[in-house]
Amino acid sequence: MSITGALNNALSGLAASARSAELVASNTANVMTAGYAPRARSLTASSLGGDGGGVRILGTARLVNEAVIADRRLADAEVGHAKQITEFFASFESRIGLPGEEGSLSARLASLEGSLIEAASRPDSEARLLNVLDAMTGVASKLNALSREVQASRLEADTDIERQVSFLNDSLAKIDDLNSDILAQRIVGRDASALMDQRQALVDKISEIVPLRQINREYGQISLFSTGGATLLDGSPAEIGFTKVPAIDASMAWSNGALSGLTLNSLPILGLEAGILGGGSLGASFSVRDDLAPRIQENLDAFARDLISRFSNPTVDHTLSLGSPGLFTDNGGAFDPSFEKGLAGRISVNELAKPENGGSLWRIRDGIGANSPGPVGDASLLLSMSSVLSEAQIPVSGNFYGASRSPAGLAADILSQVSTSRISAEVQQSYTVAKQQALVETELSNGVDTDREMQNLLQIEKAYAANARVIQAVDAMIRAILEI
Repeated sequence: MSITGALNNALSGLAASARSAELVASNTANVMTAGYAPRARSLTASSLGGDGGGVRILGTARLVNEAVIADRRLADAEVGHAKQITEFFASFESRIGLPGEEGSLSARLASLEGSLIEAASRPDSEARLLNVLDAMTGVASKLNALSREVQASRLEADTDIERQVSFLNDSLAKIDDLNSDILAQRIVGRDASALMDQRQALVDKISEIVPLRQINREYGQISLFSTGGATLLDGSPAEIGFTKVPAIDASMAWSNGALSGLTLNSLPILGLEAGILGGGSLGASFSVRDDLAPRIQENLDAFARDLISRFSNPTVDHTLSLGSPGLFTDNGGAFDPSFEKGLAGRISVNELAKPENGGSLWRIRDGIGANSPGPVGDASLLLSMSSVLSEAQIPVSGNFYGASRSPAGLAADILSQVSTSRISAEVQQSYTVAKQQALVETELSNGVDTDREMQNLLQIEKAYAANARVIQAVDAMIRAILEI
């Protein structure tokens, strides 16, 4: 080998060692960077005219396990879905309140039962009649508040859907731009690994919203498809449409057109929770808005209907005619069975019994429809109301499966259904989180290994030193020749 050839070999070796050292430094510096994939330099021997020409750098490779990443992204979507469902049920369970807890629905009912018994023992006492009125108002107010909170949860879910859809559209557009930038870098022979890291981080974020699969294309391009079959990105990004509403009441639903669904490239998507974009946090928001919260509202409305019917029954209050409003009313009037939706938000105590609104407390003792006060010692109506409040009846609506229940039993059933759903959601969340953590650990095990990087650095230093010694030897040889 000529001196020139030896010098060229050594110089190419120094350049390769320097570039490899830079790569080790980059890997080590980004060991905690989300979305960063470790790099490896690809080298090959170079030849000139059949003779060794040193080392040539072929390029830089991102070391990723696509199968593990794909499974971890699906787990991310499952966790996002389970977490949102769990938080909804846990939040509403606390709003209903546990039995015996001050301010809970069960406690308000117990207070009403107790006040009726006390008033029946002293029907002449206005203070005790006032306690009955306050207890009834407390029950109605609790139902009103729970109904408002159901609709507030639905509105919050609707707002969250808008946020997630906006993020999806923005992220898909950015991924498409990164696809173009990566292609441009590849065409001119530059390393596009940093851009691919950015793209992976974006895909990871949207995978929590919609479960998806990534398909690798030529020249570093990718396409994205939801597991339900929707094309999110394939040459160009999809456009997902949604329209938020400013307010939601119990009568509003996606099925009657009052609430917005999703569109994909202007085409409506059917089956929002279990449809082509379901399964992630976006699907969970639709589930809360259109299924879970309305089911709770349905039970609250059935509970309110049961209360109204018990206290407006002419066999209980003989001063009432069939269809007349009793002590509990539908926003001041008689209840219309064809308009039950949202009844829990409208239930109120009859104004005729409220002194502050021109009513009279004696109507609680003598009957809402009475023309004048009756004997102050007559406790028959108070006893009848106390009896009917503890009587088990079959609810005519709601998700109570046809068994006879008292109002206290219905309140316990409402809480039990929410608690059972919360426990079930927590179990599912625990399973999905454990699965996600296992996949994250597997993914991290394929990430930057600092021990291996330090070993690589030692080898690079040795190669650098060897090539430097060759240059020193060549320099010594040339000096020796020049001194002759």
